[in-house]
Amino acid sequence: MIPLRDTTQSRNYPVVNTLLIATNVLLFFVQMMQGPRQDEFIFIYGLVPARYSVPEIGAYFTSFQQVLALISFMFLHGGFWHLLGNMWSLYIFGDNVEDRLGPFRYLLFYLLSGWASGLFHLFLNWQSPVPTIGASGAIAGVMGAYLILFPRSRILTLIPILFIPYFIEIPAFFFLGIWFLLQFLGAAGSGAQGGGIAWWAHVGGFVAGIILVKVLERVPQTWVTGRMREATQKTGTPRLQVTNAFDSPEDPHLYGTIAVAPREALLGTRKLISVKWGFRSRVLRVSVPPGVVEGIVLRLAGLGKLMPNGEKGDLLLRVMIQEG
Repeated sequence: MIPLRDTTQSRNYPVVNTLLIATNVLLFFVQMMQGPRQDEFIFIYGLVPARYSVPEIGAYFTSFQQVLALISFMFLHGGFWHLLGNMWSLYIFGDNVEDRLGPFRYLLFYLLSGWASGLFHLFLNWQSPVPTIGASGAIAGVMGAYLILFPRSRILTLIPILFIPYFIEIPAFFFLGIWFLLQFLGAAGSGAQGGGIAWWAHVGGFVAGIILVKVLERVPQTWVTGRMREATQKTGTPRLQVTNAFDSPEDPHLYGTIAVAPREALLGTRKLISVKWGFRSRVLRVSVPPGVVEGIVLRLAGLGKLMPNGEKGDLLLRVMIQEG
């Protein structure tokens, strides 16, 4: 299952979440630039439990390096795919959590979640000399917070079936519940870092996120947050949307909806629409012309049903204008 996006649109642009993604990418390139010294770089800035439990190893590090590693480990990655997977999950789930908490509380939440996941891993691997790196623990915290804040949201998920892409919306509580169960089973069925994956760090981060989001929601927001919300308010609808098409037995046409923001209705826009009809699903690129109004119907010729007499219907999308 590959998550593509959630159906709960954030009201504001995720400034902090975007900066976190950019920071992870930037530091990944710094890490790659170390060349043959990359292992040493990871050992210094990664989380190595033995540094804190074995005095002979800890003596090689300064006090500043010992403290810094408890944060820096969550901004390093083991490779391109490790980075891509983490940043994609952060992109999908982080914007909504930031939207609810506000930028400053979200930044604190993210760092505390990552730190808690690192400590969880540290104490379960107290004398391990193997470094742990990656944003997975912090992102697990974000996913735990998302489960609490948006349990009824839906996750648009790509499921390849015999090389055919199938798009389905899965309830967030189910998607994240399955994810957590897999992490727990992976942790219980292997060592604390079985197969190179810090399973218990994921579990610890997820649980920490659930607790931290409830605590931080009680912390008052500053006036700066209010100003930032005004400056970063979104004006558009999601680029990728899902519509459940419906029909009638004698009608060759299919009917669905497409959502646009007032600005998009005025100026025109393009959307990707995943059209679900029964067990069928396909993704279409739809151009919305400028000047559309609420209720107008966009006709996509030849994309309806194929009737027994050979007649091919159209797909008719009714425009819904929503605030971004």
